[in-house]
This record gives sequence, structure tokens and C-alpha cells, in this order.
Amino acid sequence: MSTIKELLIESLTAEDNRSQNKITIVGTGAVGMACAICILLKDLTDELALIDVSEDKLKGEMMDLQHGSLFFNTSKIVSGKVDIMTHVAWKLSGLSTSRVIGSGCNLDSARFRYLIGEKLGVHPSSCHGWIIGEHGDSSVPLWSGVNVAGVPLMALNPNLGTSEDKENWKGIHKEVIGSAYEVIKMKGYTNWAVGLSVTNLALSILKNLRRVHPISTTVKGFYGIKEDIFLSVPCILGQNGISDIVKVNLSPEEEALLKKSAKNLSSILKDLEF
Repeated sequence: MSTIKELLIESLTAEDNRSQNKITIVGTGAVGMACAICILLKDLTDELALIDVSEDKLKGEMMDLQHGSLFFNTSKIVSGKVDIMTHVAWKLSGLSTSRVIGSGCNLDSARFRYLIGEKLGVHPSSCHGWIIGEHGDSSVPLWSGVNVAGVPLMALNPNLGTSEDKENWKGIHKEVIGSAYEVIKMKGYTNWAVGLSVTNLALSILKNLRRVHPISTTVKGFYGIKEDIFLSVPCILGQNGISDIVKVNLSPEEEALLKKSAKNLSSILKDLEF
């Protein structure tokens, strides 16, 4: 007896189950699942794979997303257990530095632009500013490049971002550094902004947009940095990973802070064993 499927559907060609592109998320905690949701809602891939060592959690998250498949256009959601193999794959990959990308200061810069916009009453997409260096406390805000509609804020206030600034723009950078700690204190973790930031980077890669992002790459030889380390600098990101580094004109103070950030990170790396 024929099945309902056989009676309903006449197959003309063999089904092609190969994915055109695939994104794998390692870890299904709050951050991993925020990345998953943002990627699905942006329709970035036709296959999403979730990986975690907790099998029940992994299967539950996969099923929960599969049940919502009607509401997005990703045709395939799968899951699998790896843990040590992820590390092994990284060690054995032999990938060039252009394809080893840290999200770096992409989120820090988004927070920076949001807070600038809040202070000015302007949407963050119209506020342009960068944070570079190490993600975290030693990050470097590039006040010299902050502008709205091409108007440098430093031209309007030469003391922008300094201790002499009566408007206390310097406090915005302090808020950027402390914002993650503040969110963690209130809700226990950060996830949505991280997920949106990662999706933003994935979009540039998958669509070959060649947008400029402040992301982590090897910086030895740039801005007078002698250490062999990864730090965030403005990079052009596309389908081949990081193809170019944008050479920003830093003020002497900004360059000194970036070198200090490099030394801080280098001193930490000396204590690590691989």
C-alpha cells in the first residue's frame, strides 16, 4: 500500500541534502543560543549545527529551535556532542591568521556608539567611533576619530575624552568597560548583545560584505607593536576572513595606550603553556 507521502508527492529528482553553507555553534549556553537565534532570524545559513557536551541540554535546545522552524528560513538544524575534538580541530587546522578571527572590540565599539548616541540624541548607526586594543579594561577609545555626519567631535571640543573635558565624555569609555559587569550583576550573564555582534561578523563573512570591523588579528609590525599577539584593530572582513587592516591615524596618546595594551596581553601570554 502506498504511503500518504507517495500518494501526495511525485519525486522528479533525487533530493540533494548538501548544505550551501553551514554555521556551527560550540556551546549551547546563554551566549551560544543567543548567537543561534540571531543567526536564524537573519537567515544567514541553510544549516545550523549545535555542539555541546551536555547531551540533554543540547537535544532540548535543538528540538526547541526545530519546533520554531516555521518562523525562519533555515532548512536544517542539527546537533552533535564534541568537546576535546573542537580543541584538536583548532590545533590541527593549520588555518592562516586571516581566518583566525576574534570578535575582539566589535561589541565594545557597538556599546561605545550606543552611548555616544544616547548622549547626543542620535541613533548609534549615525555615530562613528572605534574602540581598539584588548577587549576589556585596557581597551583604547579613539576619540580622535569620533564623528557624526563627518563632523569630528574633537573639532568642537578639543578636550574630548580627557580629564579636562567638562562634559565628561571620558565617562562613556568607563561605561563601555563596566557595562558587561553591570549586566552580569543584574541578570547573571550577558548574551543578546554578544549574539548580535557575532551574527554581525558572520554576515560580513557569508555575504562577502567587506565591512570594516574592530576585530582581533595579529598586529605585530603595526602601530609600533613588536609583540607577536592578537589585538583588535579595524579590519576588512569578507568571505576569505580578514583581508586587510585599515591603518588608522592614531594620536600619540592613543598609540601609547595601544602599545600598553599590547604589553599587558603579551605578559599574560608568557605564562601560558600550549
